[in-house]
Amino acid sequence: MAKVYHYNKENARRKTGATSLKDAIEDMLEIYKIRSKFNETYIVTYWEKIMGLPIASRTTQIYIQDKKLFIQLDSAPLRNELVMAKNKIIEMINKEVGQRMIEDVVFI
Repeated sequence: MAKVYHYNKENARRKTGATSLKDAIEDMLEIYKIRSKFNETYIVTYWEKIMGLPIASRTTQIYIQDKKLFIQLDSAPLRNELVMAKNKIIEMINKEVGQRMIEDVVFI
């Protein structure tokens, strides 16, 4: 037998006032516990915006695993410079996403 849906006015009440789309998305990310995965994807997608075109154009692979950012570069001199600036990279990325997402950078 088919299940019949009964509309219940008590449970269907909306919150008073309007909620912005940004707040609704923020709530969804928290409720479904996908904030960290969203931030990881954001870092990879917006790598050029965060680090700039010269570095992004030399980056061949980037991914995040266990709060470590893995970066593969096609330029050894650039890799050496970025190794020296590892703490600044971590700080810039964490500031961009608004939370402590990256604890270490590994150059592969």
